[in-house]
Amino acid sequence: MAEIKHVTDADFEELVLKAERPVVVDFWAAWCGPCKMVAPEMEKLAEKYDGSIDVVKVDVDANPRLSQAFRIMSIPTIAFFRPGQQPMAVFGFRPLEQLEQQFVLPAYAVAADAASQDVPTQA
Repeated sequence: MAEIKHVTDADFEELVLKAERPVVVDFWAAWCGPCKMVAPEMEKLAEKYDGSIDVVKVDVDANPRLSQAFRIMSIPTIAFFRPGQQPMAVFGFRPLEQLEQQFVLPAYAVAADAASQDVPTQA
């Protein structure tokens, strides 16, 4: 099963901003009802794109610097960070299919699959 990491103000730069592959970030809070609806969608996304896209969660109450830095005014906010590009975000609950469409996620799975097939195997 794919792991969803909980990142903090302290390790966000290393785990998200300096990541080698794309990262989907779920900005959430324990008291947020819609955030609880997002959690199963994040689990599906992490499982489906395991190895090509990382999925992490940021508790906005425990990590206020990140909320301020990315101007998180509403939760849940789902952000997509791609190496070398500006992040994209959606607000509120979205099912997996809408997240895939919004962030064009299937293109990243294809790229990861193609890269893994290019690796020669030893006989």
